[in-house]
Amino acid sequence: AWISFRTATPYWTTHLRFKMWVNPEEVLMASALWMTERANPYFILQKRKGHGDGGGGLAGLLVGTLDVVLDSSARVAPYRILYQTPDSLVYWTIAHGSSRKEITENWEWLEQNLLQTLSIFENENDITTFVKGKIQGIIAEYNKSHDIREDDDTDKFKEAIAKFHKLFVMPEEEKLVNYYSCSYWKGKVPRQGWLYLSINHLCFYSYLLGKEAKLVIRWADVTQLEKNATLLLPDMVRVSTRCSEHVFSVFLNINETFKLMEQLANIAMRQLLDNKGFEQDRSLPKLKKKSPKKVDLDARAKSERYRALFRLPKDEKLDGHTDCTLWTPFNKMHILGQMFVSTNYICFTSKEETACSLIIPLREVTIVEKADSCNVLPSPLSISTKNKMTFLFANLKDRDFLVQRISDFLQQTTSKIYFEREITGSLSSSDDEVGTALVSYISTCEVEIRTADESFSLYSCFQAKEFLKEQAWKNHFTEYGQGVCMYRTEKTKELVLQGIPENMRGELWLLFSGAINEMATHPGYYEDLVEKSMGKYNLATEEIERDLHRSLPEHPAFQNEMGIAALRRVLTAYAFRNPNIGYCQAMNIVTSVLLLYAKEEEAFWLLVALCERMLPDYYNTRVVGALVDQGVFEELAHVYVPQLYDCMQALSVISTISLSWFLTLFLSVMPFESAVVVVDCFFYEGIKVIFQLALSVLDANIHQLLSCKDDGEAMTILGRYLDSVTNKDSTLPPIPHLHSLLTDNGEPHPEVDIFKLVRSSYEKFGSIRADVIEQMRFKQRLRVIQAIEDTTKRNVVRTIVTETPFSIDELEELYTLFKAEHLTSCYWGSTSNPMSRHDPSLPYLEQYRMDLEQFKVLFALLFPWACGTHTDDLALRVFRLLDHNADALINFREFICGLSVMCHGDLTEKLKFLYKIHVLPGGLMLESCLNVQHSVFCVVKKMQTPDYRMYLRLWNQETKAKLENMKDLPKLNQSQFIELCKTLYNMFSEDPSEQELYHATATVTSLLLEMGEVGKLFCSPAHKTDEEDEDERIAVPSRSKQERHQLEDSSPKDTATSCAMLLSDDDTSVSSYSVLSAGSHELQCEDIAEDTVLIRSGAAAAGHHGRRGGLPHSVSIDKDWAITFEQFLASVLTEQALVQYFEKPVEIAARITNAKNVRKVGHQHMSLSDYEISLSG
Repeated sequence: AWISFRTATPYWTTHLRFKMWVNPEEVLMASALWMTERANPYFILQKRKGHGDGGGGLAGLLVGTLDVVLDSSARVAPYRILYQTPDSLVYWTIAHGSSRKEITENWEWLEQNLLQTLSIFENENDITTFVKGKIQGIIAEYNKSHDIREDDDTDKFKEAIAKFHKLFVMPEEEKLVNYYSCSYWKGKVPRQGWLYLSINHLCFYSYLLGKEAKLVIRWADVTQLEKNATLLLPDMVRVSTRCSEHVFSVFLNINETFKLMEQLANIAMRQLLDNKGFEQDRSLPKLKKKSPKKVDLDARAKSERYRALFRLPKDEKLDGHTDCTLWTPFNKMHILGQMFVSTNYICFTSKEETACSLIIPLREVTIVEKADSCNVLPSPLSISTKNKMTFLFANLKDRDFLVQRISDFLQQTTSKIYFEREITGSLSSSDDEVGTALVSYISTCEVEIRTADESFSLYSCFQAKEFLKEQAWKNHFTEYGQGVCMYRTEKTKELVLQGIPENMRGELWLLFSGAINEMATHPGYYEDLVEKSMGKYNLATEEIERDLHRSLPEHPAFQNEMGIAALRRVLTAYAFRNPNIGYCQAMNIVTSVLLLYAKEEEAFWLLVALCERMLPDYYNTRVVGALVDQGVFEELAHVYVPQLYDCMQALSVISTISLSWFLTLFLSVMPFESAVVVVDCFFYEGIKVIFQLALSVLDANIHQLLSCKDDGEAMTILGRYLDSVTNKDSTLPPIPHLHSLLTDNGEPHPEVDIFKLVRSSYEKFGSIRADVIEQMRFKQRLRVIQAIEDTTKRNVVRTIVTETPFSIDELEELYTLFKAEHLTSCYWGSTSNPMSRHDPSLPYLEQYRMDLEQFKVLFALLFPWACGTHTDDLALRVFRLLDHNADALINFREFICGLSVMCHGDLTEKLKFLYKIHVLPGGLMLESCLNVQHSVFCVVKKMQTPDYRMYLRLWNQETKAKLENMKDLPKLNQSQFIELCKTLYNMFSEDPSEQELYHATATVTSLLLEMGEVGKLFCSPAHKTDEEDEDERIAVPSRSKQERHQLEDSSPKDTATSCAMLLSDDDTSVSSYSVLSAGSHELQCEDIAEDTVLIRSGAAAAGHHGRRGGLPHSVSIDKDWAITFEQFLASVLTEQALVQYFEKPVEIAARITNAKNVRKVGHQHMSLSDYEISLSG
């Protein structure tokens, strides 16, 4: 039957209600934990024990426990109706009810409508069929009238979703995928409960005899996920994180559960690896908008396997598949297999893996028709293509539906082709001529060198072999078809292993890699990229320029500007197509070889296929894919050459050699004419060829390697062996290879024939399957990406540990919290795009950045001044100050800078920080608060055209220790001063010395109000020179330590005198202040309420409705009133309580511990990554 992955029925049984009717479900124990209240020969009405009257006590406790263990829906359905025939022991649930009234309605309907009818039947099977059909008919009618689709969430699953969100306090954005009954092992005690798998978390809940257990693990924190068996636990899943290990067992279907866990963990790893991971495959956002059923993720996995199997473009999605047979004219047989249909392709693969496979792009299809059925050929379907090939499929069970689907996709494809032709119709063929010219130039160079260096007879021999190969391929095309629609069989593979002819190599590489499909569907794309990238410069283009002349320098094609220019265009175009990869060393070597056999545009699309499909993640900035395959290679070596594995591990040889082998497909370590044979096999078979060949190289040198004493000796042996690999069939000139590994003066290794080496790899290691490699890759990807994350953390901490008083352990804990909050926001939405905040290609400090909403969460949890309703407003002010480059994002260094000041800064630093966050205008960014402690810690923004001299100048300025002059700080106006007062009052609301601090704050605010008034007397707004302004500035000179202690010891009664001494040596100033201060009075803390502002001294407070970011200008605000930081500092120094409060260091460890157990998602939540089991009762 046709299996569609977009509309398939979910794994769990559908439970759709109409007056609480449910699809009949078999029940094993009819009386366990249930009491029968009504009964007749066919139906039983039961009530759950422990519900209703007498539901408490031991019975209620036992039922509550077993509800969790056995039946997730029992709590919401305490009543049910069972169907049973008189002589049968099998019961069927046909109705649920949450109340006696509901279930009674169902019972009465059954008695009135079904009992008499059932008595007519003689056969019990007929009765069962009739009852089940009747109930299903009622439900189907209800679904039809209410437009309920088959794939909508079932009632049972909806209950699980509600339970999941309630138990684990998850937001609505966190989508549950599926849930399973299992046991969790806490020590030696199993806890039976439910495992909930959501998009971002693995959760477990158990309730046993009054004791509750919860576990939540973030997928992004999983370091290992494995399924294995022991004598005690035949089927178990082990989930490991950095700090703990968790074991689950007793699954009803462990394979399905583990497969889903792998999919979800893989999604999390993609998100960590790539800043596009949160929008990967365009299906993840779709899942986030609607409850992502397990079937949707299954469809996603099926599409990935489908694309990998047939080398299709990354955006191709499988629509469905069906069993069928294919008539193969080359052997006149009907081959059994499966047909796959997607938006743009029809594909076929035989049940016997190597028998036959077929790819038919819909753009090539001309006719799809249903042929006449017969006994020999039931339900046949004929598909004709443009190259006059006809494919005959038969035994199609859903032929009509299939033809309709193909017709729909064909209509879409036709319109696309028409649109593309309209756009590209005017394109000239000049680019093709350039590409052809490069290939022909290379061929000319080869012929010239060949005829100069080789005898004619030897050349003729090589040509004869080449001619025979070409004839073999032409015969193959005649029999099996040519082009993308050819039949691919075991014979095709045999021809590839014998070597592809030189002049067919480019064509067949395009065909086998699938690059031909992307090139055909993107006409003009490469030319546009080349045009857009011309004259543009960035880090990638600089690296490309540096490596251009290192790309096969021994080959004549790249000893002139023509070849170099083509290589530059291809590499630069790809860097602009995929900025996440840009350019990586080794890409130049691979691309050089592609250009030798393909036109420029073809080489570009071959590079796309390599980087994005065939070698995923190999060429990103951290070569993650190559590291993953290095781990896979180690695993394979352990399995296939176990006697060598321990020795190689001890010498650390595998990790050293494998990167160069894999990244360049042996092109950098093997003679060129031999390495291209490896590339032939790779494009046909994929990565398994590289693993097979690598294992063969180790196996061939096993005895020499076992006797090695160090890694240098082992590298020399392998290097000499690979240098000796030759291709005796090659018509290419002998090119001196500069890529050999370590060599010595010993005897050269005997020649090794490349074709024998390849065949040997298939004979010994051909059993390695692609699906096994993918399974190993998943396991290694977890390890590699988590290791990279740990390295990033260590590098960030090492970078800033000398700039902050926090310890290394504290910084690591803070980094974990910072990263966790960032990821949480990416999962559940934020005010900014996750892709703008998470970019693994950036320097370590910039990879995770935080916006304001995220910062508010951590500010409330970690910063000591966060308190009360004023927290969000204060967080906004702090964020503005820390965001020195005004991009609305702060990195970890900036975050730590602000936290360091608040926790470990001295009195002056803390007060300066407090002052600056209030003097900061709404949209204007002052210099970074990093000046407060050490120096400006800023990261220079990326520039389109780098100027290294500018970088050096900026770096020199940043590294110079700066002493910020207090006089450089702007004055605080009256509205800003009022906001500062509000902050001070809110800051002390939970302090033990709360009252004393309130009174001290009232004294200081009164003092500062008077200072502002005094300042006005000497600041005439009209006609004042800069010199006069400087002379009349009210400033506080630096105080000695002795004077400061005198001020701290002064009593409140001496406040006026002390402040007068601080203000000025001018007699007039002192006397004026004395006159004003004589009439002053202390302000009480209630005078600074959230909805009031202070006006001129001596006046009452006026009502006011404030607004975030500052106060509105009105008649109650004195625009000429202002104070300086010196005055603010001096005033605070007069109050011992405030001095002690700001000088007291803050212990960050306790705040980190609290933050790890709390997450804010609109309300308090749970722990941040790997939550411990919480027990209650």
